Amino acid sequence: MFKEKTSNIAIREYVDPDENEIIHLLRLNTPEFFAVDEEEDLKKYLETERELYYVLLCDNKIVGCGGINFADGKTMGKISWDIFHPDYQGKALGTKLLKHRIDKLKSIKTIRKITVRTSQVAYKFYEKQGFELFEIKKGFWADGFDMYNMVYKQL
Repeated sequence: MFKEKTSNIAIREYVDPDENEIIHLLRLNTPEFFAVDEEEDLKKYLETERELYYVLLCDNKIVGCGGINFADGKTMGKISWDIFHPDYQGKALGTKLLKHRIDKLKSIKTIRKITVRTSQVAYKFYEKQGFELFEIKKGFWADGFDMYNMVYKQL
């Protein structure tokens, strides 16, 4: 179990051998946070669409992950594929990984906008972190999983 005071927490860049552990994290969060058919989307993302992707480790174990992609001539950063082990949710680790990526994006001089596309089950997390909802698309990800498009307001 996670013990914040004694756990060694680190964030590092994703490497290809991490894929199986990332897929395992997704499965642990399906169907509560992800639809079953999103596993293939994640595999495709990791293999062909990933630009910057990070893993968060507690005591050398991957317990969370999340990425950054770019759009509009690298003026927009897109937060992507945040996944955390259920035992490690609600312990500020997701906030830590999100802040790491926002800081990375803020350090890139061309970035003018940060967005995230999430679902109705996770959007409140991003709202607490300074993102504002501007669009909802019903059933976008899968049946019962709406897309909540949000923009970071503190850039």
